Amino acid sequence: MATSEGITLYTSGTPNGWKASILVEELQIPYKVHAISLSENEQKEDWFLKINPNGRIPAIVDHDEEDLPVFESGAIMIYLADKDPNSKFLPKDTRKRAEVISWLMFQMGGLGPMQGQANHFVRYAPEKIEYGVKRYTNETRRLYGVIEKHLSDGREWLAAGQYTIADMANFSWVFMHEWAGIEVDDMPHLKAWMKRIEERPAVQKGLDIPEENVKKQMARDPKKKEEMIESAKKMMISHK
Repeated sequence: MATSEGITLYTSGTPNGWKASILVEELQIPYKVHAISLSENEQKEDWFLKINPNGRIPAIVDHDEEDLPVFESGAIMIYLADKDPNSKFLPKDTRKRAEVISWLMFQMGGLGPMQGQANHFVRYAPEKIEYGVKRYTNETRRLYGVIEKHLSDGREWLAAGQYTIADMANFSWVFMHEWAGIEVDDMPHLKAWMKRIEERPAVQKGLDIPEENVKKQMARDPKKKEEMIESAKKMMISHK
């Protein structure tokens, strides 16, 4: 039997990056990590644009498929989950598969973009724009409420009656809810779902790729929060 060469994961410690790193840890496939320095604009360098023309993380190169590049976090999750012969995190059953992909797209098209904008207006905007803060924190909280209601009927997972890539993707963003200025104390089902996911060993490992996750860093060093904000502001100014 041929030995798998695995993949190279190009990533950074962000919610979209964690989606990929959590999944590769859950699948236990061989992989190497190439940490991308967003502050140095490494994702816009010519060599990386050959992997992802959009210049965003994460991206992978599958060395078992003649160095096939795959980019966009949702596409990476579907691609890797489909390669799993046991279909552990993306069922082959048509109905179950549709449920999982629907909730994955809920994150891709809604939760991720809205929370990303909330992060911007709450943490990084050069001036306080109350309309932007309210618009995006309210919408992000509304989307959290969709998950809360969905889980309130006693189900443990978002789709297909099992833990899937849909849970990993949405969790990776909800994990950073405080950074977006959103409290979840009044969402018990969401909190319980988060706890179930965060307790998984593969998730704990994935959150610390390519480096210790920012929540741990901020808990250990209160100054890290302001350093991150200032670094992000400089990065946005310098990036085209």
